[in-house]
This record gives sequence, structure tokens and C-alpha cells, in this order.
Amino acid sequence: MLFKESDWPSNPKIYEINTWSWLTYLSETYNSPINLNNIPHEEFNKEITYFDAVWLMGIWERSPAGRRIALERQDLQNEYHMALHDFGENDVVGSPYSVYYYHVDSNLGGIDGLTEFRKQLREHGIRLILDYVPNHVSIDHIWILEKSDVFITGTLEDLMTKPNGFFSVGETVYANGRDPYFDPWTDTVQINAFSFEARKKAINTLLSIAELCDGVRCDMAMLMTNNVFKKTWGEKAGIPLEKEFWKEVIPAVKQKFPNFLFIAEVYWDMEWELIQQGFDYCYDKRLYDRLAHETAETVRKHLKAEWDYQNKLVRFIENHDELRAIEQFGVERSKAAAVIALTLPGARLIHEGQTRGYKVKLPVQLGRRPFEEENKNLLEFYQNLLSIIPGRKFEKANWSLCKVEPVIIDDPSYQNIISYLCWYNDIFRLIVVNYSPFHVKAHIRLKQIEFNIENWNFTDLLYQKTYSYKGEDLDEFGLYIDLNPWNGHIFDIKRE
Repeated sequence: MLFKESDWPSNPKIYEINTWSWLTYLSETYNSPINLNNIPHEEFNKEITYFDAVWLMGIWERSPAGRRIALERQDLQNEYHMALHDFGENDVVGSPYSVYYYHVDSNLGGIDGLTEFRKQLREHGIRLILDYVPNHVSIDHIWILEKSDVFITGTLEDLMTKPNGFFSVGETVYANGRDPYFDPWTDTVQINAFSFEARKKAINTLLSIAELCDGVRCDMAMLMTNNVFKKTWGEKAGIPLEKEFWKEVIPAVKQKFPNFLFIAEVYWDMEWELIQQGFDYCYDKRLYDRLAHETAETVRKHLKAEWDYQNKLVRFIENHDELRAIEQFGVERSKAAAVIALTLPGARLIHEGQTRGYKVKLPVQLGRRPFEEENKNLLEFYQNLLSIIPGRKFEKANWSLCKVEPVIIDDPSYQNIISYLCWYNDIFRLIVVNYSPFHVKAHIRLKQIEFNIENWNFTDLLYQKTYSYKGEDLDEFGLYIDLNPWNGHIFDIKRE
């Protein structure tokens, strides 16, 4: 099922794979060395074919110096032992975000392996997304040897007073990459967002990446905006350039690759700012936090934002930075959260292992993961969900939150319902979720549909049950809902 280059779906389903640990797992499973060049065909049909795109996380050549640091840090050692009880030094491959060179790591199959893997994806109509790290490169990157203003530099005093934030090469003191709210990443060197030369290198790097894939997920993209960068580095950054970093970089890449997709990892409520700077999609971390820690009421408030904005968000309940969903949410709540995250407009992200109920959050520096029993019931739930969520038919669909009313006036449980409708022409999908640990009864008002005197069938695609209603009852009372804790419906609505 080949696709047109311009044919990115509006609401793509993206599958994140931790490449190194996944290939190690496959090699152990098949008792034979496997890299990107020889992925067994059956592996595509197991799960990959449910998605529109695969994000191969961590394919670039990793830093030897970064690996040494990853081996020496005691806090990381503790994480390794928690994830892998039989952990050994050979399991540490270094951080994928301490990029030594933007070449496909030979341990993973090199450029030939990536080319073959992309060919296999394309035969299934699936696109490929890779990483781009704009904020920093590894401390032993070849650019260090050049005389330029690509990096943030410091003084001897910085080196003496902040040894965990600066390092020296020869007579030059460099700053480690950092986020203003956390300790520096000591295996990286900070790129200067206000450097013309750095931006030129960013554009050239992205143009070379765009030859290999269909889009990039840009790590910590908000760090390169003028306000954040100035706040982080002050006078060391120099004077901001006339254009924002992304306003210069993204158009330069899209001029040659107009359908190349840019996804921003972004926090601090800066999603809209980065969308305006050119990103196609931005992480919806706020939704994740509300699903994980808050109530149906705050989730509903979050969904009151303009749908044109929501179309540009990446929804998820797990990725390599977060706890495994089953650990963060528990099984039943994770199902409810998944129904919401995967049926909203925008991009939908699933992390490899999430559908099987894996519990171990693997440090990104490890190239091997522990064996975990899969939750077969959860896997069946996800396979069904991924096959029924609004897809191609809803490319140009309208979306709207539904009004929810109580069945009994004094019963406030209806407030735990999250419901929205998507529709295109005469195709309707109604999503209803009880996002609470309580039993709920409610009426759902569907003002977008003229029911009149006809009879209507509501087929619950999650459980393959069909309910029939009279149009005049739906108009007068709304749709009656009776849901157990964390349960939901995905209704396909049709005239009888």
C-alpha cells in the first residue's frame, strides 16, 4: 500500500520504538542477530501495521565519551539496576540524545539497514520519523574541533566554580547542554541558538536527515526559542538574531522537502508559540498531566481550546520519558485514558510495549530491556481500539464537546463524563468516557445531529453491541449513559 509523498494523514497514529533495545529483544527472541536490515516480516504484522508512522528513537551514532559518562554516574547506575537486575557494562550503549554524529549507528544496521527498514514500511503505507536534537551534541562531537561560535563558551572561572556545567577542550571552555530548570547534561555541549553558523549547520543536518525519513521529532524544541534561550544563557548567548531559530530553520527545510513533518517535544505551555513558529505538531503534555493526576473536569476544560489548535497536538499516555502507562495509571484507568488520547484530533502516540502492559521504564542509555510477560487482555483492548478510532474517513471531520446532563438532579456523578462527537457528512463517532472510579449515569446532548422521528442505531465499537433509539426520545432527553468506573463507549451512529 504505497502512498503519495503529500499524503500525511491529518490525525496520524505514531508508534515509538526504542530502536536499540527493540533490536536486542528481537535478536534474543529469534536467537539470531537482527538489525534494521533483516527485521522478520511477521514483526510488521504484529503491531506496526496499525500505525501511520514509526518513530525510530535513538538510531544516530552515540558518543564514546557519553557512554563513559553513562557508565560512571552513580544515579544512572541505580536506574540500570532497577530496570535490569542482571545489568552489565555491555548493556550501556550511551544516551541517544548525546549525538556523536548524525549517521545511522552501525550496531543498528547502518544506512543500508535504515534504507531497507524504510522500504518495508513504505510497502505497508507507513512513514518513518527520526530524532533531531537541536539544543546540543555530544562533548566529543567533531564540531568541537572547529573554530566558530557554534557553541556557548565560558570562562576559567565558570570551569572552576561550575565543574558540572562546563568543560574544557584545550584552552577553550564550553558549556554543557541544559534546560534552565534542571542540572546540565554533562555528556553534551550547548549549541548557541543565536549563532548564524549554528543555524546553518542545523539546516544542513536536517536536510540530510530529510533524505532518510518523512519527519523528525525535535527534542526539547522550546529551548531554542529566543525568550527561553536568553533566560537560560543571558549574556553568554550574545544578541538574538532577527528571526527565531525555528522560523529560519523549518522553512529552509520545507523549501526542499515541503511535506517533511516537524514534531516538537515542548513543555511549559509553549505549544501555541511553537506551532506559530512552524511546527506541524507539538506534545500535549498538559493533557497527559491532567489524565494522570487530575479529574474529568480539568480534562474537559483542556478540551475547550479551539479545535484548530487541538489538531496540532500529539496525544499520549506514555513515551520513553514517562512512566509506563500501566504503572502511572493502573490497568483500568490507563484504558480510559487511552480511549481519550487516541480518539482526539491531532497526532496519537503509542510507545512500544505500552499495548502489552510492560511495566519497566527503561533508561535510554541501556541497549537491552528485561523480559516481561505481556498482558493479553490489554493487548486485545489496544488492537481493537487502534482499529476503530477515527481515521481516514474523518480527515476533514468536525469535532465538538458534548453537553452532559444529570439523570437525577441531585446526582453530581455526570460531571465525571468526558464526551465529544466527530462527524463528517453522515458519518458520526461519539466518544463517551467515565473518567472516574465511580459508577455514572448521565444524558448526552447531541445537538449536531437532527434525529427527528427516525430510529437510530448506536453501535459500540469497543464491545460490538448495538442499541436502538427513537429519534424523538434522543431529541427530548438526550442519549442515556450508564457506565462503570473507567469504562467508555465509541459509538458509530447511523439511521436504522
